[in-house]
Amino acid sequence: MGQQKSGMTQNNTSQPGRLRPEELVPSRYAVRVGEIDVLVVSDGVLPLPTAMLGHNADPTARAAWLKDMFLPPDAFDWALNVVVVRSGGQTILIDAGLGFDPNLNLPRAGQLAKRLEAAGIDLGFVTDVVLTHMHMDHVGGLLVDGVKERLRPDLRIHVAAAEVKFWEAPDFSRVSMPPGFPDALRAAAKRFTEEYRSHLRLFDEEQAVAPGVVATRTGGHTPGHSVVRVASGNDRLMFAGDAVFAVGFEHPDWYNGFEHDPEEAARVRVRLLRELAETGGLLVATHLPFPSVGHVAVEGDDFRWVPVFWDY
Repeated sequence: MGQQKSGMTQNNTSQPGRLRPEELVPSRYAVRVGEIDVLVVSDGVLPLPTAMLGHNADPTARAAWLKDMFLPPDAFDWALNVVVVRSGGQTILIDAGLGFDPNLNLPRAGQLAKRLEAAGIDLGFVTDVVLTHMHMDHVGGLLVDGVKERLRPDLRIHVAAAEVKFWEAPDFSRVSMPPGFPDALRAAAKRFTEEYRSHLRLFDEEQAVAPGVVATRTGGHTPGHSVVRVASGNDRLMFAGDAVFAVGFEHPDWYNGFEHDPEEAARVRVRLLRELAETGGLLVATHLPFPSVGHVAVEGDDFRWVPVFWDY
C-alpha cells in the first residue's frame, strides 16, 4: 500500500528547534489508509523482564531468540504505541497509554498527553476512544490529572462488554507478571470504570465506530480484548492491541506474561496473523517497536514481520 502524508501532522521527521532534550527519536508516524488518516503515537517504553515474552518457552530457546534479535538477556524496553484515526469528521483515539503510577517506577512511559500536543492534536477534539482492553497501559492516560477536564462532555468510549465485566472480579491465576502489576492493574481498571462509566459505549462482538473503523472483540489476552480494523478503498490496517508481540511471528505459541487466557491468546494470534498475510493489510500493535507499521508474510506455519520502508 502506498503511504501518503497525513493531514494530522506536517511530516514524519523531527524538528530540531522544537525538540525537548530527551526527545532523541521521532515519536509519531503518519499513515494514509485510503481516505482515512492514521497517526501512530509513542507513549514511551516499558522496561520488562524478557521472560514475559514467553514464560512457557524453554529458557534456552528464549535466550537464543533474544540473542538472534540482538536483545539483552534479562530485560529490555517494550514499545508502547497508541493510534489516532480521523474518519468521517470523527477523531478517534485507540487506547490511551500508561499514564502515571508512582509505585511501578516506569518514568519513560506515560508520554501521550505531551506527544499529542506536540502533534497538534487537542484532547478536546477527540470524539471517540476505543479501548482494546483495560490493562493500565491502555487506559492510564485517561486517569492523569487534568486530562478528563480537557475531554468533551459527550466523549464516547467504546469497549467490549466482556472486558468491563471481567474487571469486576479479574482472574490473575494464569498470568506471569512482575510483582506489583496485578494490584496496579486492578486499581487502574476500577478507577477508570468509576470515572468514565457514563461515557462507556459497550458492545458484544463488533462495533462500527466511524466510517471504515470497526472494533471487534477477539478475547484471549483478556476476555474482552479487541482489535480495530481500518479500511478505505483497497487499503487496510489493523491495530491489534496486545494480540501480537515481537516474538509472536516466529513463536506464536509462546505465552506472554500478561495474557489471562494464554491458549486462547495464541489461537487468536495465529488467526489474526493469517488474516493479515492473506489480505496484505498493514499491522500496528501496542508493543511492536515504534512505529510498528508493517506487513505479515507467511510460509506454511512460519510468520515473518516485514516493516514498511519509512515514508519521509
